Amino acid sequence: MNPNTDFIPFARPSFSEDEENAVLDVLRSGWLTTGAVTAKLEAKTAEASDVKHALAVNSATSGLHLALEASGVGAGDLVITTPYTFTATAEIIRYCGAHPLFVDIEKDSFNISAENILKALESHKGSGSRITAVIPVHVGGQLCGRDAIEAAAEEYNLAVIEDGAHLQPSPLLTGNRSILVYSFYATKCITTGEGGMVVTNNDEAAQRMKMMRFHGINREAWDRYRKKGTSSWEYDITAAGFKYNLPDILSAVGIVQLEKAEQMQARRQEIAAQYDEAFGDSDMLVIPPAANNASRHLYILRIQPEKLVISRDELVHMLSEAGIGISVHYKPLHLMSYYSSMYGLKPEDFPESLKKYRTSFSIPIYPDLTETEISRIISTVLDTCKQNRR
Repeated sequence: MNPNTDFIPFARPSFSEDEENAVLDVLRSGWLTTGAVTAKLEAKTAEASDVKHALAVNSATSGLHLALEASGVGAGDLVITTPYTFTATAEIIRYCGAHPLFVDIEKDSFNISAENILKALESHKGSGSRITAVIPVHVGGQLCGRDAIEAAAEEYNLAVIEDGAHLQPSPLLTGNRSILVYSFYATKCITTGEGGMVVTNNDEAAQRMKMMRFHGINREAWDRYRKKGTSSWEYDITAAGFKYNLPDILSAVGIVQLEKAEQMQARRQEIAAQYDEAFGDSDMLVIPPAANNASRHLYILRIQPEKLVISRDELVHMLSEAGIGISVHYKPLHLMSYYSSMYGLKPEDFPESLKKYRTSFSIPIYPDLTETEISRIISTVLDTCKQNRR
């Protein structure tokens, strides 16, 4: 790497003085934990998502766990999901004492296959296994086949917990069956540093999650301490809950981020369009599917191995050495030692996930990329591929 060349990080949050001032306001207010600011973020997210309930949590992982627990998933149950995801999607199933039932992704996308979901449901009929939920993942912000998944869930009476970590709040939900979880992690479409949000139209599930996210206590701290004449110490514990609430100091950042979410989304789409044009005609690369794309959180390119003399790993190393921040999404969970040993899984069990993993890499796509940086990313990727053409 040329020492005079600036490194372009894979991800970078889009912050301004507005986020700084919002945090200072909370610091000066004297109330730092979950309170009025978090309630405001919840209300704004519910409006943006066109849903009845939005519950702020300290991570998307927490939100997914709450959603499964509220859906009645318990020990010994099976939950259908994809191996092509981050570990949080599957580990929360284990939190409940349940087991992931992996099914492969689609040939033309990185998302779980509705056809494979149905095959798994059919194959387990009469087996004595209890499949209670399905967790589809909207990889990179590309919406999965929701209608087909929802239809399968209706037929087999499954809870639908949507892993929307790569989505940004927008009108997405239909019906009352789904619970959708956003991530506000540092690299996501909007960020609070750490955090997430659960949204749903399901009244019963929302009430359960609201109570369980703070120790199973029936009165939140903000409610107990803000009213004069009330006994702040008086509350009841109605269940063995969790510590999953989001503090105001982080919610303040989220409110500002949410206010400029559409602007940031438009910028990511502009960058994606430039990438599509630049890489779309290359016979060495495959661009990601663009249809029905909600957020463009990731831009995942795939190499055509028969066109290059180098592997994906070697290409990633060369791009990194050239000063371009690169990531890989994802190493499938069935290749991870915990899941492969626990469930006796082999690499070839999910061929589409394996193929995508071995050939894919993600390039930077965030609102603060400059045109100069975008041009450099494009030229570096194309030039490196051309220099290593088979």
